[in-house]
Amino acid sequence: MAATPVWSVDPRTGNPREQVAVEATAEEVDRAVRAAHAVRDSLADRTTRAAFLRTAAELLTEAGEHVIEAADAETALGPARLTGELARTAAQLRAFAEVVDEGAYLDIHIDHADATRTPPWPDLRRYKIPLGVVAVYAASNFPLAFSVPGGDTASALAAGCPVVVKAHPDHPATSELCASILRRAAARTGLPEDVVTLVHGFDAGVALVRHPLVAAAGFTGSVRGGRALFDAAAARPAPIPFHGELGSLNPVVVTEAAAAERGEEIGSGLAGSMTMGAGQFCTKPGFVLVPEGQGGDRLLKALTEAVSDTEAGVLLDHRMRDAFLAGVTERTALPGVEAPVTPGAGGEHTVAAGFLTVPARTLTAEGPHDALLEECFGPVTVVARYASEDEITAVLTRLPGNLTATLHIATEEAGGAAADLLAALTPLAGRVLVNGWPTGVAVAPAQHHGGPYPATTSTSTSVGATAIERWLRPVSYQTTPEALLPPELRDANPLGLPRRVNGTPA
Repeated sequence: MAATPVWSVDPRTGNPREQVAVEATAEEVDRAVRAAHAVRDSLADRTTRAAFLRTAAELLTEAGEHVIEAADAETALGPARLTGELARTAAQLRAFAEVVDEGAYLDIHIDHADATRTPPWPDLRRYKIPLGVVAVYAASNFPLAFSVPGGDTASALAAGCPVVVKAHPDHPATSELCASILRRAAARTGLPEDVVTLVHGFDAGVALVRHPLVAAAGFTGSVRGGRALFDAAAARPAPIPFHGELGSLNPVVVTEAAAAERGEEIGSGLAGSMTMGAGQFCTKPGFVLVPEGQGGDRLLKALTEAVSDTEAGVLLDHRMRDAFLAGVTERTALPGVEAPVTPGAGGEHTVAAGFLTVPARTLTAEGPHDALLEECFGPVTVVARYASEDEITAVLTRLPGNLTATLHIATEEAGGAAADLLAALTPLAGRVLVNGWPTGVAVAPAQHHGGPYPATTSTSTSVGATAIERWLRPVSYQTTPEALLPPELRDANPLGLPRRVNGTPA
């Protein structure tokens, strides 16, 4: 059977650009995984891993012009956006090098034998070790930061896990280029190139998650695709962790006092956030509760003006464009739904931003309007006008899990009802914002990019230093002679690692 070609496609025209590769067969996936598994021990040295990550950041930055050109040709995200994403991607690699250098991620605990305890304590020494080969599924909307050289790959390599990346079909040429840079960085730091390998194709992605030597997986994409892979990971004879980011509505609540105080500012801010990147950010605010009355009216007027001034944009591929058009058509046809700015086709290959409004009371119980409580990927948001705080609460109880939830309050509104609203939003999301917008995810130690299902399939974050924890497992050694212990757990602490001894930092 002939190999299936993998084409790079221009989303601005829908035309093929070049054949980049061919889809991997099951045998080729098997070879890629086995090659990665065979070199896993080469990542054992922390100093080498940190050097590898820094070298990858350096080479990626040096090749920045070519990387951005390739990514823009395949995603239409634009040089300005991609320049920022490249800088973020390099920063992530360097940040994980620092995590490796510090060593706190190993979470070392040493408890010496203590016969006075009830029951007595034996000598116990605990730290974390890498899981093994990690499968990474690249995202469509972030061809760098959440794809081949992105956070899943960087954190897995930092943990000491080799990576097999399944390229996203929307940017195969960019994926090949970035994979070659990572493999070159490995060679430059004395590591085998197969610590990072790349495969293409839908069937290859399924074969990858089912491979017996794959120990964990990271995914960013749709609910449908992510859930299918999640189920496959769980159905294996030996199930594996599947850390998937699937979809998010990212609700926003604007209090009556906030709308009265700065409705115009909130309206223009909402427009900028929901249309950023043609509405293709995973943290796009897709559902907003706004009060009825004059303050809410001023907010909608500002939103209308700002969205109307937004130029039509190109989505990542024509399949997504078709899904966006179908989604907004379905939603605008619902009774009681209005479109102050109608979202839809902006041209043969573009989409026009818009937003819908609906009375919040229509969403307080199950019914035909439930589609408004589901993510619609692209430049559209739903504004639900509420008449009381009871309506806010009723709607919030019906929302699915999210990456983010946002509350806009007035200057003097902290405490009281605002605290109650914040408490109602907190169970819905992994990151809760006050008086801000969720688009833009800082790569910081305190960041959490995850949330209740379907936002993610686990409680972990995919952004920030603690993302490394996904690819590690703890192991304890009991009454083990010093000479047999890993260096990290020996009393002399030859590696100078942070740890707790008998419950006390040492």
